[in-house]
Amino acid sequence: MKPKFTALALGLALLVPLGAVAPAAAGTTAHRSVVSERPVQWTPHVLDGTVKDIVRIGNTVVVAGEFGRVSDADGGRTHELRNVFAFEHGTGRIIRDFAPRVDGTVTSVVPGPDGTVIIGGTFRSVNSTPARGLARMRLHDGSRVAAFTATLDGGSAYRLASDGNRLYVGGSFPGIGGTSRLGIARLDATTGALDTGFAPRISEQRRGGLRVQELALSPDGRRLAISGTFTKVDGQDRYQIAVLDTATGKPTGWSTKAFEPQCDYSAMHTYMRQMDYAPDGSYFALVTAGGPQVKPGLCKAVVRFENTDRPDAEPTWVNKTGGDSLYSVEVTGAAVYAGGHQRWMDNEQGALNPGPGSVAREGIAAVDPRTGRALAWNPGRSRGHGVEALLATSDGLYVGSDTERLAGEYHARLGMFPLP
Repeated sequence: MKPKFTALALGLALLVPLGAVAPAAAGTTAHRSVVSERPVQWTPHVLDGTVKDIVRIGNTVVVAGEFGRVSDADGGRTHELRNVFAFEHGTGRIIRDFAPRVDGTVTSVVPGPDGTVIIGGTFRSVNSTPARGLARMRLHDGSRVAAFTATLDGGSAYRLASDGNRLYVGGSFPGIGGTSRLGIARLDATTGALDTGFAPRISEQRRGGLRVQELALSPDGRRLAISGTFTKVDGQDRYQIAVLDTATGKPTGWSTKAFEPQCDYSAMHTYMRQMDYAPDGSYFALVTAGGPQVKPGLCKAVVRFENTDRPDAEPTWVNKTGGDSLYSVEVTGAAVYAGGHQRWMDNEQGALNPGPGSVAREGIAAVDPRTGRALAWNPGRSRGHGVEALLATSDGLYVGSDTERLAGEYHARLGMFPLP
């Protein structure tokens, strides 16, 4: 899950002037209906690379990824903006004062305190100042906040989450600021100081190196779902996924054996991808990738689990693509949106073909949260590698990817579906 505002906070955010920041809070945005199939016409175009994350802060939208050129919505002007940029929600006006120089991929971005954003990724410097994997920047001008001193001791940051005061970091790093913290850590969002009381231990990787691939913070901030290459957390069996109590840093009673089957190939260290909690916190959904063959197990699927302390939990439902990976998920209450390079949904019997009961859903889909079956929503997009960024806001759904066609129109790597 990409950390966002609660519905209340987002409602207040609409009243905040451009450049100002409403207080951040953990949680997701609730919608009463599925978004429109027709995207708005005012989003900018990302002309190369891929979009990996999106966050909205007040009336400012920050887009992160691996890219170098962005154009206005009308295509009239091209801007050299590398790996992160910002624009005005509702108009698409690119905010030229926010142009930090980030020398590597930005994989995740979250709101920071006091009018800032925090980025994580594979970069080594920001604005020519050393900042390995983590940085906090002022939203009004892109300057780096020197008081935020956190830096990775190696590896990369893959996903960030924040409740406004505390920053959770998941990745492949061995430590932060000289203190050992393998793959998962909690920091002070203002200073970057390591929280020494939060020290879960992941161990016994299934393949490759130990890392936390994704994480998701519950709306009340009390639970943190993590997934990655590990098979144990604090010595307890937790195969690729665990839910932590944020008060103690220890695993909750929830566990599942659902991801023990080897449904990927040797080059893929984990097939777990993004996770997101429902707006009311009652359940969470996740998506998975997989290898080139269709095998037993919950790869290449959208999966729902209830937010309980049940050991050996079974999924509430599973929706498989029948052979195509999914990378992103966003839960709004009205729908569970899933993005990737899928061709079909409802395709449990498919094997790189449309099996009985399958429905065509090119690159993006909406699933019914209750039944797990695909909803009628079907705008389509050119598939490419796939959608890696989904963000629900109070008035719609942002989509970030690596392709140019969305709902049959030109929307290069970025688009927004409004609520009807």
